[in-house]
Amino acid sequence: MEALRLENVSKSFDKVQAVGDLSLTVPAGKVYGFLGPNGAGKTTTLRMLLQIILPDSGNVHILGQLNSREALDRVGYLPEERGGYRKMKVHEALEFFGELKGMKRKDCQQKIDYWLGRFEMAQARTKKMEELSKGNQQKIQFLTAVLHEPDLIVLDEPFMGLDPINALLLKEILLEQKNRGAAIIFSTHLMDEAEKLCDSICLINKGKKVLDGELKTIKQNFGKKNIILSYTGTADYLKDSSLVKQYNDYGNHVEISLNDGASYKALLQRALQEADISRFEMVEPSLNEIFISTVTQN
Repeated sequence: MEALRLENVSKSFDKVQAVGDLSLTVPAGKVYGFLGPNGAGKTTTLRMLLQIILPDSGNVHILGQLNSREALDRVGYLPEERGGYRKMKVHEALEFFGELKGMKRKDCQQKIDYWLGRFEMAQARTKKMEELSKGNQQKIQFLTAVLHEPDLIVLDEPFMGLDPINALLLKEILLEQKNRGAAIIFSTHLMDEAEKLCDSICLINKGKKVLDGELKTIKQNFGKKNIILSYTGTADYLKDSSLVKQYNDYGNHVEISLNDGASYKALLQRALQEADISRFEMVEPSLNEIFISTVTQN
């Protein structure tokens, strides 16, 4: 089942095209990374699918419904710009957003108790939002996105401002939401997090899609031969352009991209002539490497 489908969606502000002819599909039960450099059009796209702003052209299908306001009740959203009703108490804010999504009051209160306990914030229930730290305000805002158990969860920079412990908890919750069948779209600049969590990605640059598909397939098709090598001794072999296309040498640890036509064996034999090798590992390209290479070429 498709949780989201965009068909040739475009949006311009005055003479600046923020998003151009963008199409993508997000299946249910998957984590979909929506990636791109600053100003690429990510947030504009997310706002269009949520009907915060309307596209100039194209269609948005949410949970099988075309341009439907009703379908948005089954969507949870964490915006990049954190906010909230500062004078509201925590439980009042959560109840308000839960009831906006059609939750019954009793069910809503039960979910609030569960989630506040899960985030170790039960003591904050009667505090005003403005009394919370920025990190705890963000956790409450995340809870408004998942409180009603939506079928589509849209998260714009969800890990921003979270400490490592709460970031780990958030990752656990995202996987739980995925396992119950929800589709999750998340936009982030943290390529390590995207690489660990995403089943598929869409990379946009200057409002255009430049890469889309399952992450494992994208890596297989990227076509680069990468090696991680740890050594003591000299490393003149790194300057051999017949073997090495590019490298990052950190001193006794080097990340190498082989040149076209070069073999792992030839590089290892050359390295052994000049250095003591303690690690020689063939690895697939990282999402960070794919991101940088694709964006700089488009």
